[in-house]
Amino acid sequence: MALRHIILGISAFYHDSAAALIIDGRIMAAAQEERFTRIKQDPSFPAEAIKYVLSEAGISFDELTAVAFYDKPLLKFERLLETYHAFVPRGWRSFLAAMPVWMKEKVFMKKLLRKEFRALGATINIPLYFPEHHLSHAASAFYPSPYEAAAILTVDGVGEWATTTISYGKGKDISVLRELRFPHSPGLLYAAFTYFLGFKVNSGEYKLMGLSPYGEEQSPQTVVFREKILATLVDIRKDGSILLNMDYFEFATGMKMTATAKWEALFDMARREPESEITADHMNLALAIQQVTEQIVVALARTAKEITGCDHLVMAGGVALNGVANSKISAAGIFTDIWIQPAAGDAGGAIGAAYAAYHIGMEQERKIFSGEDSMQGAFLGPAYGDRDIKNMMCKYNAKGICWSDFNALTHFISAKLSEGKVVGWYQDRMEFGPRALGNRSILADPRKAGMQRQINLQIKFREGFRPFAPAVLAEDAADYFELSTPSPYMLFVAPVKKSLRLTRSNDTTTLYERLYEVRSTVPAITHVDYSARVQTVHRTLHPKFWALINSFKKLTGCSMLINTSFNVRGEPVVNTPSDAWLAFMRTEMDYLVIGNYVFEHSKQDALPANMFKVFEKD
Repeated sequence: MALRHIILGISAFYHDSAAALIIDGRIMAAAQEERFTRIKQDPSFPAEAIKYVLSEAGISFDELTAVAFYDKPLLKFERLLETYHAFVPRGWRSFLAAMPVWMKEKVFMKKLLRKEFRALGATINIPLYFPEHHLSHAASAFYPSPYEAAAILTVDGVGEWATTTISYGKGKDISVLRELRFPHSPGLLYAAFTYFLGFKVNSGEYKLMGLSPYGEEQSPQTVVFREKILATLVDIRKDGSILLNMDYFEFATGMKMTATAKWEALFDMARREPESEITADHMNLALAIQQVTEQIVVALARTAKEITGCDHLVMAGGVALNGVANSKISAAGIFTDIWIQPAAGDAGGAIGAAYAAYHIGMEQERKIFSGEDSMQGAFLGPAYGDRDIKNMMCKYNAKGICWSDFNALTHFISAKLSEGKVVGWYQDRMEFGPRALGNRSILADPRKAGMQRQINLQIKFREGFRPFAPAVLAEDAADYFELSTPSPYMLFVAPVKKSLRLTRSNDTTTLYERLYEVRSTVPAITHVDYSARVQTVHRTLHPKFWALINSFKKLTGCSMLINTSFNVRGEPVVNTPSDAWLAFMRTEMDYLVIGNYVFEHSKQDALPANMFKVFEKD
């Protein structure tokens, strides 16, 4: 019997820690630590995620072949020291805050990892691999993709030194061809605007992207903002590389992202305080930086095409979660096909690190499934069965009905959705990555005009302007959207078809006046610019979710549902049935479906007062 290669990949100690397990090149399981600890973007050592991925595969610590960590700590430490030296005397406070942690633990990462494993009852005497951060991203993008060869584009804030790389992948090999180095970073540029516009860095970038369509493209202010960004803050070269004017940024050595006084003078506006009113100025500035980011990313994609000659592009890194920019690359027709790692951020680095150890470190050949990626729909997390559901029901005195016929269940839920009810939908294995793709989802009818406001304010407890994604039957997507590529991971944005659009009023000026305007026959998923971040639901990949949407189609003629992640503001996506129950009961969802069990909110006993909570701002 041939020796199996069993590799544990780890991402940890920055944000969004995760673990992944690969056996002979196949992903067996992957999960983020936050889902178990219930601490959003938990940066700690992913002990619970590690225990899960090993259990899922039936593997003990003794059977591991190797452990792979998603970056090189010593190289990152070198970057920190050289940066502080280059900017001295600036950054003294940041230096004093960072160095004790590095000198005590992070510099000695092998020792730290072995200590953490000992706490789990394991002694690790196997090889430890430390691929560079952007190689982990590149590996996570290329190796699970359906392509024999591809250009690889990774863009994020920063790894060790690299902030952006262009690589070439073929077979089991990846060659890094171009690298943009810190502090010049498209990801940190976008993060700086996230901060200036009052959102939280490393989580609020989604909000910035969602806010940008509210800006007026033809507004003189938007044009001036864009010109100021390009003239003062960033120099974009033809190949997509950039130079930041570091006089305006403090992230290299400071405790915040921007030299705020200079930004306020440049844009003639104060930094927005978190949770304060969003004005037209904020909307136009959000649009301006989104346009600049798109310009950078498309230029990088053109360069990747030029230097690799590939027809296929794969992407990872936090910026690859910017679905609007991804769609600009697709629309430019630079590549025949594009595939994006669904866990494109640092959590996905756990998968990439394990892949890099297997294919590059161990020189193992790659298996490719033509036309199919290897992410298994991103359903790589835990599943919970009837026993877990019954235990939850007993614990919370939950009153539910078990349906023996799943088709009858989907018909019942479709009818409730068509009546305007909001449903928590919980099935099988949890998704890996930031998107809920139909196993840990909140669902509703996209035809209902007030549904976006209702879910945002009464269920998600988040900003009302944030858009919702449609989950549409893949075979019917062309009936609703001008979509040029499948989008099973909700990573592309597409215009709603013109035939479905309604005439806009020219009298709406404020954010919320524009938000609540009915713009199409599916208003709850149509953003202010007539776009939608689309999930195409494929029957072979996701049969239960497909069956529900198909049942809704038979009942209503509409082939889509609103799909948003099953969580409330400040909390991770639900993992266990108990997580789902508590989120259900703390909100105004009408129904909860867990497996074949259906729970109606109005028939439940109220939660005790001490089980309610004030949802944190994220």
